[in-house]
Amino acid sequence: MNTLSYGLLALLTRGPRSGYELMQHIQPIWQAKHSQIYPLLALMEKRGFVQYVPVAQKDKPDKKVYSLTDEGIAALREWVPEPTGDPVKRDEMLLKVYCIGFIEPAQARQLFEERMRMYQCKIEKYHRMLDDLGSETVQAVEAGRMEHPGFGSYILLKRAIGQAESDLDWCRWVVGLLQLNPTGSVGN
Repeated sequence: MNTLSYGLLALLTRGPRSGYELMQHIQPIWQAKHSQIYPLLALMEKRGFVQYVPVAQKDKPDKKVYSLTDEGIAALREWVPEPTGDPVKRDEMLLKVYCIGFIEPAQARQLFEERMRMYQCKIEKYHRMLDDLGSETVQAVEAGRMEHPGFGSYILLKRAIGQAESDLDWCRWVVGLLQLNPTGSVGN
């Protein structure tokens, strides 16, 4: 099983979810597409890690609502304590920044300003998700009760907020640098 498979199992520890709901919930911590999630769910169902119940929908095909099995819980208990590798970073923006000298300063500012808007939207979204966890979760986290169902979600959202805020600050810093020489020449 790959890391995304374990991520899906982890999300199912919070209760049954459809493939679409799993995709929505995993986005803050892992980039995944429908085309990746559904085949993994089918594979995990064959291996006995998940099971599903078909749920009828009006004017749509039945959806499958997945839940975790005892075998899935056992797989998670085996996987979680294993050492992890280095984090994978795949950000197209960083490749563009590497050769930023090949575009006009105004284009570079626009690139960074668009990225700043994206980070601001993410920060707002993560704060809403944090608020949705409720005061009981905050109290449990502040008491160090990691067995609380919302503990992992809370600490991951705090990390995501911190990273987005740090990236936003970096973009602001770069925009400030770009404003020092707004008519700079383009490299080759």
